[in-house]
Amino acid sequence: MMMSSAEIRRTFLSFFKEKQHHIVSSAPMVVKNDPTLMFTNAGMNQFKDYFLGNSPIKYHRIANTQKCLRVSGKHNDLEEVGVDTYHHTMFEMLGNWSFGDYFKSDAISWAWELLTDVYKLPKDRLYVTVFEGDKSEGLEFDQEASDCWKKYIEEDRILNGNKKDNFWEMGETGPCGPCSEIHIDLRTDDDRKKVDGKSLVNASHPQVIEVWNLVFMQFNRMSDGSLVQLPAKHVDTGMGFERLCMAMQGKTSNYDTDVFQPLIKHLSTKSKIKYGAGEKTDIAMRVMADHVRAIAFAIADGQLPSNNKAGYVIRRILRRAVRYGYSFLNFHEPVLYSLVTVLTNEMGEFFPELKEQEEFIARVILEEENSFLHTLETGIRKFEQYNGDSIDGRFAFELYDTFGFPIDLTQLMAREKNMEVDMDGFHKAMQEQKSRSRADAGKESGDWVMVGDDATTEFVGYESLESDTRIIKYRTIKVKDKTHYQVVLETTPFYSESGGQVGDTGFIITGKEKIRVTDTQKENNLIVHFTDKLPNDLNATFHAVVDAHRRKLITSNHSATHLLHAALRNVLGTHVAQKGSLVNDKVTRFDFSHFSKVSDEELQAIEKMVNEKIRENIALDEKRNIPISKALEMGAMALFGEKYGDHVRVITFDPSYSVELCGGTHVKATGEIGMLKILSETSVAAGVRRVEAITAEGSETYMRERDHALHQIKEILKSTGDPVSAVQQLIDEKAKLEKQLAQLSNEKAIQVRESLSGKVQHVNGINIIAEKIDIDSADSVKSISYELRKSIKDSVILIAASIDGKPHLSLIIDDEVQRSRNLNAGNIIREIAREIKGGGGGQPFYATAGGKDISGLDSALEKGVSLVTAG
Repeated sequence: MMMSSAEIRRTFLSFFKEKQHHIVSSAPMVVKNDPTLMFTNAGMNQFKDYFLGNSPIKYHRIANTQKCLRVSGKHNDLEEVGVDTYHHTMFEMLGNWSFGDYFKSDAISWAWELLTDVYKLPKDRLYVTVFEGDKSEGLEFDQEASDCWKKYIEEDRILNGNKKDNFWEMGETGPCGPCSEIHIDLRTDDDRKKVDGKSLVNASHPQVIEVWNLVFMQFNRMSDGSLVQLPAKHVDTGMGFERLCMAMQGKTSNYDTDVFQPLIKHLSTKSKIKYGAGEKTDIAMRVMADHVRAIAFAIADGQLPSNNKAGYVIRRILRRAVRYGYSFLNFHEPVLYSLVTVLTNEMGEFFPELKEQEEFIARVILEEENSFLHTLETGIRKFEQYNGDSIDGRFAFELYDTFGFPIDLTQLMAREKNMEVDMDGFHKAMQEQKSRSRADAGKESGDWVMVGDDATTEFVGYESLESDTRIIKYRTIKVKDKTHYQVVLETTPFYSESGGQVGDTGFIITGKEKIRVTDTQKENNLIVHFTDKLPNDLNATFHAVVDAHRRKLITSNHSATHLLHAALRNVLGTHVAQKGSLVNDKVTRFDFSHFSKVSDEELQAIEKMVNEKIRENIALDEKRNIPISKALEMGAMALFGEKYGDHVRVITFDPSYSVELCGGTHVKATGEIGMLKILSETSVAAGVRRVEAITAEGSETYMRERDHALHQIKEILKSTGDPVSAVQQLIDEKAKLEKQLAQLSNEKAIQVRESLSGKVQHVNGINIIAEKIDIDSADSVKSISYELRKSIKDSVILIAASIDGKPHLSLIIDDEVQRSRNLNAGNIIREIAREIKGGGGGQPFYATAGGKDISGLDSALEKGVSLVTAG
């Protein structure tokens, strides 16, 4: 009986659990605290610190299934997704790891056992590859792996692979090593007889595919390209879940498996187009089915579509899906969002973040779809208005960059108009943008230079803001033309930016030398201190001192954020969940899920509740190293998109009010916060609102400034009573005076118009009025001009005026005069505007001009009459 995808996943994890592996959950797909990655692109990402020796190893054997995304950087597969049948944006990576425990022999033995004895894949369809070595890197042939494989598979099925295919590297720097791939030939027996499968291994054949990669981590790639041995040998294996399902379910396409078919069937029903009816519609369905997985999991992990960094990647994926649906499935209304329910039904059991945020994910996608469909239609109109024999490359790039048009869509639309796209120009514009991006980034990181013994940094910043310490290592960072340094200390009181709280600043001091710490960041699990210079003696003992005043303000804002989060849930409902935060010394900014604007009354209730909790002076209850299961039993809120360890820190301000998992710094009691004042409530994205608030000194300063402003207003109004009533009285009086002034201006305009009616010059069959008037409103001048044109046949009305001390010209021409004499008001006004040192323009029958030289108005009138009568 054929295994379902859920059974295949469970079988993998059960197999390795029996081999004494600890089963861990997937890390979030969106990466935090790693400057080299935006998204998890391999199962090993969450274990990077183990490979590098930055974190102590808790379990020497681990297995899991990891959500991965490959759309940017080295592993950029986006343009191939949907076009072929085996590339994906989001995919699951089944993996088993050994950290300094077993190595090649057990890894190969267990892989073969699982595939052939448990999954029952036919041995005669399997091939394996081993690393052939690379002389330029000084790397030898992987004889050990080859000898291991010979125990299980015929020697002619063991193939040598080059560095490109059989030396795995996560990026330009980082852990790496030789690998051994397992490939499967899924072709028919007839096809296999015609062409030997081993000739198609790693040849991009859609039915001869890699199913499992066993990576033997031995090296760390340095920034200068050199390789150094890792502290211990590790195993990192990755098996593409979707490809395994294809092999197990006897399919020739990943999209034909039960992983994707429910999504594709939904799209087929919506579009009334059968999957398999045509290449273009099939590609569109595959694109949408694939992309909604990436989008939904990214949103569930806390990454909303946006115009920056990871958010831009998700928006780009979403727009690609919408565009394919629009172009080939006639989806001119939102459809992608409706796939979220289907996806949740299929994967929600194993990935509960989908089930718990289903409505939120769908709402975000729906709003993005609506927005982009409007943008898409605008771009199509812009394309339709384009004039030329071919499509300029820069215009094609504008469509791509601004309107989300993939170049193939522009080419398709161009072919329909028998036009070609200047692809050289397009690629040049694309390259220029990439060059600008690289120049803007302009950051180069050197390798770590060891000073002392390599050790894990001890953070003491919860208890103390000072500590004696030594430097473990440092590296040089070049940002554009400036050189900075990153320093790792043995013991540090500096909190590294995490969980929305900014990093500490301060000093490291030795003797008379004082080095300023400008920021503290977390890179993977490493606390990194940023400085503008290095100490003279790197081996000295240093005294690390945090800026205490700044830390206190940050701490007040962070604790206030917990109180605010709880108040939002109390007032608005328990659907409120944190979607982002910023806590610094000036403000707390909190993003949360909510689908409507928070009313003024609700904001007042939220602010009132927080300040009541502050006045209660609730003592901090901090618990460290609590098993996460116990923390959740205590009611602690865990955030989606965060990766928690087996043991966590719990921050409580009244068990019935606020209990959260948090690694940040907090006040000893809520009274230290002083007061919270909400400054604003705005929309951030679909279904996400943002509150900004201030506390402590910030709220004191705010109230003091407001009080001072109110005092000034009272003085200006000469009012000791209610300033609101006094201001309202002023507004009412102003409105009354403005009404009277408008009436007087209207009466004056009527008088001026009647006066001008008597100053008509009859020249060559044209009734010309060319006069300077005393009117100080451009709207009044326009009104007078239109009224005169309406009442005087065959007229040309040229009016000059001084408005706010600046020259103004207005020219209006009767339609019949304009056509018969071929006059153009815009051209004439531009010419005569030179007399007042200005410029202007407008329509053929009506135009205006302004300038700098009011003394030129008379000559402008004369010149205007001359140009009209000459025409």
